[in-house]
Amino acid sequence: MPARHPLLDRLGLRLPIIQAPMAGTSSPAMAAAVSGAGALGSLGLGASDAEGARAMIRGMRERSDGPLNVNLFCHRPAIADAKVEAAWIERLRPEFAALGAEPPSALKEIYRSFVGDEAMLAVLLEERPSVVSFHFGLPGEAVIRALREAGTVLVATATSLAEARVLEAAGVDAIVAQGWEAGGHRGVFDTEAPDDQLGAMALTRLLVRETKLPVIAAGGLMDGAGIAATLKLGAAAAQLGTAFVAADESLADAGYRAALASRAAHHTVMTRAISGRPARSLANRFTALGVSVPSGDVPAYPITYDLGKALHAAGKAKSEFGFGAQWAGQGAPLARAMPAAALTAMLAAELEAAA
Repeated sequence: MPARHPLLDRLGLRLPIIQAPMAGTSSPAMAAAVSGAGALGSLGLGASDAEGARAMIRGMRERSDGPLNVNLFCHRPAIADAKVEAAWIERLRPEFAALGAEPPSALKEIYRSFVGDEAMLAVLLEERPSVVSFHFGLPGEAVIRALREAGTVLVATATSLAEARVLEAAGVDAIVAQGWEAGGHRGVFDTEAPDDQLGAMALTRLLVRETKLPVIAAGGLMDGAGIAATLKLGAAAAQLGTAFVAADESLADAGYRAALASRAAHHTVMTRAISGRPARSLANRFTALGVSVPSGDVPAYPITYDLGKALHAAGKAKSEFGFGAQWAGQGAPLARAMPAAALTAMLAAELEAAA
């Protein structure tokens, strides 16, 4: 195996493993368990307001004094389009009706972008998590400078070499190379730009060779053998998300867990229909609805998600979980249900065996 990367010592990690920050799925208990096992535990704060974020950070710290990564969404704030939104409501109205429910009469922007969120920045500067990571792009130069001056390690997602070069120029400390296989939201900066859909292995190697920053591989990685493969390509560490969805500490509901353990795990789908941005999900009733929908018919992120969450709630009330945001990567069939600390230890043992 390659020599241990200096990034691990900087982050205080025994293992080159990062539990992905999955908004709505990763929990303070999960992050604490992973960090306690020698890897990097993470919290997805993209769906939280400032005080909710503070509560999650402190919830992790009540359980562990290990390193913590918190992740923020840096998307362009949504541009509302009443006509597109009304048409989207009408498109999904029959699904609500079949569940005996009414859709919302109007949609709203349910998540605030970290870009311009001064309250969230204040929380981060006060709580000082070990790592702050960004998805969908970057905040402004002043925010990056403030976090760096606070001693925070900054990490950001790239899906291409062009995005990685933007991150490098901005002064982040490491890059997450998110491959096309990855579950959840695609980290592209511009959803309307062409996407080369690079796989994790090709992207990782490309960024290792063409940038000077540590590279963290992400996308489809589920076991120690996969982690070992990325390290041999020059990655400093590997980030795993779907591998932890079935963990005991995961916030995934019963329907999500059941779907992950079903044949649906073999058929993940990239869709905009659920949230408004491309995201990889287990194949379900919602992804089927989005197969033939032109991207121009889908409202902006996260306005679309307002209706998606309402439809999921209506379904759950009828014990129908097929309209959930069941994010998962292409390695989903390899998921294992167990406590997060036990999974981390198993990944470490598999990594050692693959050396």
